Amino acid sequence: MSTYFESYSGDFADPEVVRVDSTYYAYATNAGPDNVQLLRSDDLHNWTHLGDALPALPSWARPGKTWAPSVLDRHGDGFVLYYTVSDGASGRQAISVATAAAPSGPFVDLSTRPLVFQYDEGGSIDPRVFVDADGRGYLFWKRDDTALNRRSSLWGQPLSADGLSLLARPVQLLDLDRPWEDPVVEGPAILLCDSTYYLFYSANWWESSDYAIGYAVSPHPLGPYQKVTTDGPWLASNAEADAAGPGGPALFTDAAGTWWMAHHAWHGARVGYRNGGVRSLRLVAIDIVGGRPQLI
Repeated sequence: MSTYFESYSGDFADPEVVRVDSTYYAYATNAGPDNVQLLRSDDLHNWTHLGDALPALPSWARPGKTWAPSVLDRHGDGFVLYYTVSDGASGRQAISVATAAAPSGPFVDLSTRPLVFQYDEGGSIDPRVFVDADGRGYLFWKRDDTALNRRSSLWGQPLSADGLSLLARPVQLLDLDRPWEDPVVEGPAILLCDSTYYLFYSANWWESSDYAIGYAVSPHPLGPYQKVTTDGPWLASNAEADAAGPGGPALFTDAAGTWWMAHHAWHGARVGYRNGGVRSLRLVAIDIVGGRPQLI
């Protein structure tokens, strides 16, 4: 198996891949009639479309902007879906939560208000769940300062044991402060290796070949984080792989224990929807060598 490849050629932005035993489930931003796209595979190459993982939105939400799903496996107690959705009253983006008995759904959202909604700061998008080695869960996201023409920032907060509510207070993890990141940082994802937390994130403009993935490190899940990719991204456009503007990282392991980063990318000749492009699902195998993530 190639370790850097296009796994699914359809439009499948902001992907999440969850392995349950030997089966993989992939979730993505809305496309066509689906609020949350859902695929299933046994080999990461051949996918079956299972329909909409979230057939109905809560009454407070507006359809059309359901983005960046992330799924928590509660290991015998069902699954929790975190996703971005438009608040009907304000039009700004917020994060909500839904549950299902199986990874294939259907997920049901019974909420009466968002789980995370930093309204005064522009909103909240791009949730990503992370479970630490001790079993504690955390939710990470982007504060959508971009909606107010401000510098965006990444945040995190502990989750309750059932994953349905937040504990303590949100913590700012990092913000946009490097030229290569301009005009936005977003899409956080966490990997733990040898007591170090690696916070991967997307930066630059999503509909361009300059969009890319950087990372920061910390000894604690909620930081403080130190950026490593200060002068340029860790994963950028790759002509050999015909992958332009990679972003939306999500991390998972295969049955052999190899780490994979799911992400989306355009084809180099068709960057942007106006140019007929799609953000297809890409996979790359990674390892931590000498304290630094590497493609393998």
